[in-house]
Amino acid sequence: MKNQLLKNMAIAVVVVIGILPAAQAQQRNSVAHPRTPYRLSFYNRHRRSYRVASALHFAHSKLHDVLLLTAFENHAAEDKKLYKQVINFYKKPPRIEPTMELYAPYTARATWQLFRTIDSIHLLHEMTEDVMSDKDIAWNQKGKALKEAYEIYKNKYKNIAFSPAPLDVTMRRAGVMMKPYFTLTRNYYPQNNNFFYAAHWWHPAVYESMMIGGNDKEQDAMIQKMEDVFQNQVVPNPPMRMLLSREGAPRYSRLSPETANVFDNLHMLHGITYDIFAYEGWTIKQKRAELYRVLKALSYQPGDEKLVRKFNVPKPNFNPLVYDEWAKSSNGAMTRMMMEMAMEMMPMMHGNMNQEMHQKIMAQLKMKLTPGIQEGEIPGSWIDAMKVLMPNMKMSPEAMQPGKINPMMVNIMLDGWREKYGSLPDIEPISMDIEPSAKNILSSRKLRINKIAEQRD
Repeated sequence: MKNQLLKNMAIAVVVVIGILPAAQAQQRNSVAHPRTPYRLSFYNRHRRSYRVASALHFAHSKLHDVLLLTAFENHAAEDKKLYKQVINFYKKPPRIEPTMELYAPYTARATWQLFRTIDSIHLLHEMTEDVMSDKDIAWNQKGKALKEAYEIYKNKYKNIAFSPAPLDVTMRRAGVMMKPYFTLTRNYYPQNNNFFYAAHWWHPAVYESMMIGGNDKEQDAMIQKMEDVFQNQVVPNPPMRMLLSREGAPRYSRLSPETANVFDNLHMLHGITYDIFAYEGWTIKQKRAELYRVLKALSYQPGDEKLVRKFNVPKPNFNPLVYDEWAKSSNGAMTRMMMEMAMEMMPMMHGNMNQEMHQKIMAQLKMKLTPGIQEGEIPGSWIDAMKVLMPNMKMSPEAMQPGKINPMMVNIMLDGWREKYGSLPDIEPISMDIEPSAKNILSSRKLRINKIAEQRD
């Protein structure tokens, strides 16, 4: 009787799946760590950092449901409420990393493909952190092991794998700047937005601390010092922009540009998703359509592998133990990228714009790219501000629709990138022949701290 009941239940499940609409019957494949020799090396060696990552991923997960299930008009209260929870999680982080679904069950049901994408790249984060943590992988073999980890990710999750091309390219493909949701989260949920900016300082800082410390005990010292900087300086006073891997992990980006670019594309996805979810003008079905369009734009496309090294590193000797004004500023690669795209689109939107209006438009964009609401900032998204300043501006009806984009606009921006950076020489790979020493960085930091302490006394 019991066996017959189970059989009937199984048949019923198959029948239901067969008649569900495609949007509801999405594949629920698990995301699991492959059996590699270096598995859990990061967890075993850098437990403090592993738990910090778990807290950061709680924050990333939870905000999805907050945005989808609460009214935008309550943004200030919801921002404050969630931020308090996030800080409490950071102070007492989970012992294991949560999946996205755990703290955002509604989003998991509404946009499952999003969480499969995020969880798979979080797994790539773990694999690459394991490689860098594992003392048994010789220093001159790290690059090879990282490449193998990337290939595992790319092949196992080939239907959702993100692009290894720089964010400069994928952001232009996504074409989100002219959408009605652009910048809503950073402007109206600044506490949580800025915590994510801190988190996106932390991820590159982990890799760069390992690159500076080498395989020996200096890696442990670098990681511990980096976590102290994160706790005492970065979390209380977050960066005003999302740092890219090339900014916060220049050495690692030269070693493994594929994974560094995938991580940048993921971090940008977080921001875009939050903006889409914060926008109240669309239904959940429309938001899913737009989000899946963005996922496709950020995903791997043939030829992307030729672009993996098309970037510069502004600070080749970046030190994650020094949290200076450059790292805190809103000016950086992300802001430059957005300003470039705006300039590329402008002639198509308003070819006869005078210089004064152009300056006003760009000033509004700069304010929109800065977290919070600035003095003189027009409420809403950037497109809302543009409509106020230029009521006769030419708008593409298709581009404003969820799940749609104006291909001409995208091509104009991609042409703009090729014109500026298409002939840029590939960034040189970093030599791994000699294992580095962090002795000078660690000792100079100790001397500097002691000197500051003496001055205070």
